[in-house]
Parts: sequence; C-alpha cells; structure tokens
Amino acid sequence: MNVQRLQPTAGKRRKADPFPFLILLLAVVLSAAGDEGRQLVPGRAEGEVLTLESAVGMALSRNERALQADQRVRAAESLVGQARAYFLPTLSGTGTLTRRPFEVSRTVGGTTIVVQKLNAVSGVAALNLTIFDARSLPTLLQARSSRTAEKYAAAEAKRQLAFEVGNAYLTTLGVDQVLEAARHRFEYAKQALEAARARYAAGLVSINDVTRAELEYATAEMGITQVQGQVETTYLQLGYLLDETSLSGRRLEVPEFLLRDAEAERGDVADLIVQAQGRRLDLTSLRWRAKAQQALTLQPLFKWLPSLSFGGQYRYTNEAGLTGKTTNWNAGLTLTWSIFDGLARNSEYAQTKANAAIADLEVQSTLRKVELDVRDAFVSLANQRASLKQATIAHEVAKKNAAETAELYRQGLSTALQVADANVRLFEAEVALVQERYGLAIAYLNLEAALGLDPFGKEPQS
Repeated sequence: MNVQRLQPTAGKRRKADPFPFLILLLAVVLSAAGDEGRQLVPGRAEGEVLTLESAVGMALSRNERALQADQRVRAAESLVGQARAYFLPTLSGTGTLTRRPFEVSRTVGGTTIVVQKLNAVSGVAALNLTIFDARSLPTLLQARSSRTAEKYAAAEAKRQLAFEVGNAYLTTLGVDQVLEAARHRFEYAKQALEAARARYAAGLVSINDVTRAELEYATAEMGITQVQGQVETTYLQLGYLLDETSLSGRRLEVPEFLLRDAEAERGDVADLIVQAQGRRLDLTSLRWRAKAQQALTLQPLFKWLPSLSFGGQYRYTNEAGLTGKTTNWNAGLTLTWSIFDGLARNSEYAQTKANAAIADLEVQSTLRKVELDVRDAFVSLANQRASLKQATIAHEVAKKNAAETAELYRQGLSTALQVADANVRLFEAEVALVQERYGLAIAYLNLEAALGLDPFGKEPQS
C-alpha cells in the first residue's frame, strides 16, 4: 500500500495526516486475526504453561469427585471381604476372674477338695465353622459383581470429570481469545479516533466523524471490561475443577492435536455405535450390577436347603471340683433346616426377580441411550464443521471489507461511521471464528465422550 503524505503549503506547515499509520495498523491487525494456523494462546504469556493433559491430571488427583470414586471402590472391596468371611471359621475366647467372700471345701475319702475358691479363674475358647450354607454363595457372588461394577463406575466418573475439565479448558481458551479480539477492536478504535481528530483539525472531515469515532472508542473500551469479567469467571470455574485456588499467571496452551483431529472425518456411525456399546464404562458397570441382582435371585431358592455347621469349645478353670479336672472340651455338628417359613421365601424370590428385571431393563435403556449419544454427537460435529467453514468465510469477507472501507476513507470516499461499522463487523466475525473453532473442538470432545474414549482419544483404564 502506498503511503501518501500531505505536502506543506508556502508559509505554513500543515499537520501530517496520521491516517496512513492507521491503515498500517489495520493491516497488521487483519494479518494477525486472519492467520488460522496461529497458536491461539491467551494474553497471560508471562506465567507457567498449563496444558490440557496437566489440567486433567490435576483434576483426577485433586478433585473430590475422583477421590470419592476411589473410596467407593474401597468400600466395595470391604463388602467382598465381609461376604468371604462367612466361609472361614471364627474363633473366640472368653476369660473370667471371680472374687468371692469365702472359700468352700469338702473332704471326700480323707482328701480335701476345694469346691469354690476365693479367687476363681475360668476361660473358654470357641470355634465355629459353617460347613455348608447355600445362602451365603449368592451373597459372595453379588458382592464380587458389585465390586467390579463399582470399579467401572469409578473409572467412568473420572472419565466424565476429564471431559468436564476439557470443556472448561476450551471454553476458557475461547473467552480469552474473545478478549484478544476485543483488544484488537479497541486499538483500532483508538487509532481511528486519533486519525479522525487529526483530520478534523486539518479541515478534511466534519465533527460527525470525530463523534462517531469517540462512540466506537467508548464501546470498544466497555467491551474489553465486559469480556474481562467473563475471562475471570471461566478461569475461576476451571480452577474449581482443578482444585486450584488461583490460575493467575498460568498460560493455557492450545491443544492443537484436538483441533486437528476435530476436522478429520470419523468412520461410519453404525460402526461407531457398536464400538461405543462395547466400550462405554457406564454401560459395563450397569451390566455387572445386573449380574449382581441376578445372583441375589438364588438366595431365596437356596434357603430351601439345610445348612450344616461345626462348633467346638475348650474350657479351663482353676476350680477342679469333684472331677479333679481343670480342663474340658466338646465338639458337635449342627444341622438346620427351615422346612416352612410362611412362604416368605416365595415373596423374596419374586422381589429379587423384579429387581433383576429392572437392572436388565436399565442396561437395555442405556444401550439405546449410547446409540442416541453417538448419533447426536456425530450430527453436532458435522454441523459444527459447517459452521466453522461459514465463520471462516465471513471472517475473510469482514477483513476485506474493513481494509476496503479504510482505503476509501483515506481517499475521502467513505465516512467514519462506515469505518466504525466495518470495525464492528470485523470484531464480530473474529469472535464468531474463535467460538466456532473451539465449538468444533468441544463437539469433538462430546463425540469422544459418547464413544467411551478419554479426551485424548484413548480407551480409559477401568
């Protein structure tokens, strides 16, 4: 672009027109805004870089939801231990010390026998072992299935937390880039105001141009303030997920791999649905919960069978008495058979069968929900790609329009109102481009979530 300067008149120097500098600044701004392959990083370049991977790692190690999931797995493990303990013997011991006011003795055949001592000591050790009780088997099977289900549920909870962090991370990046666009608009409005004032002082334009430039300057300045509030809010929300009190000074790195993968085509939606139904951790957890309910249906049936247990005791006392023995023991077998219980087992069986049917229906419902999730995410991703293409075209048009309007204004063929309107349209187009680009990444994350993958396209470990 040729930069022309006004030549001074004889006897009087005219003020140089600052508008060529405005044109140069506009060209720099448009060039920076139009580079689609640039790193869209926030303006907080002075701090430590926070990547998406590190953000997810912080959330999984700090967030209470992830820690609660681990504790629920430990609780399920303890229930398995309790159910298994029913098959192991129990050993108990009891000791007693008795103080009496007097001692009682008897003479038998010339031998004095103490029947009741002043200080009596006794102890009993008891051993109990369930040899056979069919009712305990379903309880153990149910506890094991519930433990496995809880492991998958915990992994799913962490996976969902990772996607929530990813969405918050991308949202924060997007709002931060909107702030950069607002700053571009403000700088351009500032230079346009200076140019309008200078041109008015030189008698090239009317006061209306200055008034319109001042209005655009005030609007752009207010826009920065409003967007700064949104930026702070999104950083607070991201910090809440990461259990980080402050993210000030932290610079978010753009996940270019995610933006690149979002533009790549995925396979056939039918194949994706099959993969998702076999991979989704929440669905796997429900399947194991259904197995746990199915195991409980055996418990009322096994109550019709008898149970057999073994018991033994070993006793010691310092009061031998007439027997002359301080120790004694016994052992025995106990057979228990509940022949009739008022048909309570029948009602319990009907209840467990209904619960198992409910669990199976929940699995079937989730299967259909997974299919719906994948189809919705697939359609949303396709729509977002189309929206990004439209936003890219609109941004290019807005750039050309702003450049042409600025050139016409330099030649005196347009007004400051047209220049300001072109600046607003360029700002709106840049904001739309940023939103659609990160919206495409969020739509891709939603598809990954529907497919049962983690935010990095990998299968999570259960």
